[in-house]
Amino acid sequence: MGNSTAKIVEESLDALLDDKSFLPDLTGQARQKAFTSLVSILSTPNHVNKSFLRIALENGKVERVPSFRVQHNNIMGPYKGGIRFHESVNEDEVVNLSSLMTLKNALHDVPFGGGKGGVVINPREYSEKELYMICKKYVQYFSEIIGPDKDIPAPDVGTGDREMDWMMGEYKSIRPGEPYRGSFTGKSVVNGGSLGRREATGKGVYFAFRYMLHNFVGNQEKWLSERDNIFAQTALEQKDKTLSLAFQGFGNVGSVAALEAFQCNHLNNKIVAVSDRNVTLYNSDGLDIPGLVKYTSNNNGDLPVDDDQLKDADVKASIKDRDDVLTLDVDVLFLAALGGQVHQENMQDVKASIIVEGANAPVTSGADKYFNEKGVIIIPDILANAGGVIVSYLEWLQGRETQFFSEEEVFKRQFDKMQETFDTIFPQFFGDPFPLRQNCYIHAVMKISTILYRQGKLY
Repeated sequence: MGNSTAKIVEESLDALLDDKSFLPDLTGQARQKAFTSLVSILSTPNHVNKSFLRIALENGKVERVPSFRVQHNNIMGPYKGGIRFHESVNEDEVVNLSSLMTLKNALHDVPFGGGKGGVVINPREYSEKELYMICKKYVQYFSEIIGPDKDIPAPDVGTGDREMDWMMGEYKSIRPGEPYRGSFTGKSVVNGGSLGRREATGKGVYFAFRYMLHNFVGNQEKWLSERDNIFAQTALEQKDKTLSLAFQGFGNVGSVAALEAFQCNHLNNKIVAVSDRNVTLYNSDGLDIPGLVKYTSNNNGDLPVDDDQLKDADVKASIKDRDDVLTLDVDVLFLAALGGQVHQENMQDVKASIIVEGANAPVTSGADKYFNEKGVIIIPDILANAGGVIVSYLEWLQGRETQFFSEEEVFKRQFDKMQETFDTIFPQFFGDPFPLRQNCYIHAVMKISTILYRQGKLY
């Protein structure tokens, strides 16, 4: 498990050790032994599967591409987690992300365990035929360990419904006559995917922010004002403002979350900045998000990078450096790009009072500690970006029952599921001294630990 996740899991277990209402049957030395076992179980994956995929390129060369499938824990159900295609993929990252999936599913009561996959490539450097071969080979190499009741991959950074369709097709070929619909989620709708799956993560990311500030803080003003809690003060200060928002990342997650913010009539939002891998666009009066979404959908997902392209998009904005989005003077910063974006070198330049993690682990543990001490509210990945796995679960269910929900029904079920979690977590967070991430981890660890104990896995 990556250091940051392992550390918070250990801290969560330390906090629970003296809580006699948690696992009350365990006392004395037996309790100490069980908790030592829990640290060991939750800080290591069950399996790390690694392979070099042999790919024949169109130029006649043969490449060996490193790939991973990490299965962290399946005490709550089949392993579940995305496959990312990115040149920065490495074993430690995939292990960390798989452990995060275990905790995320436990937090939101989704009956899956945690898994994650990765292929070390820049997908932009490969032809469609080569990417198809990489997808086929990935399934061939890992076919023994994946499946509807074993390990269910989904899209992640650099992959989408096209890749999941290819992979499910290969799985079906390898295992004729066996159930295959639930072997991958995030597929295209025509291929058994769920309506709303593509937008689920982004919609959930904005919903987490909106629900906290509008629904919870808006209805608990008196209670919050009586709390001796630095985070409650931050939330109350932001509640009635015209909020300036910046979005790092304008892909599947960032663009959908930004559009949700633009269209939201519960909060007074003004989106002043968005960024992608090339550029930050800034307009203090607010950006035309629908115009930018339309432009990126016609231009390989990229934002306009010069005045001519801005003119083509019919969008008014000034062009800034890609990383400037992180340090602009805004109220809320949505991090929807990659991990490790806010760290000890740039954390002191971040001015936002609320940070929302749309990506996985975009704030390093050192930066996380710094922001908590300052009273900056971080809505963590484990809480904010679970929409994807919740709708993946709904897709898996639909595939098993071969009946399909409307898009409206999908989003209703997703938001109901997330709201249940918020209604448990937000009162705890604003009522006690633990930061929000720690609250979420404690809640998830309690759930997993109880099941491990009940199944006799701690001895």
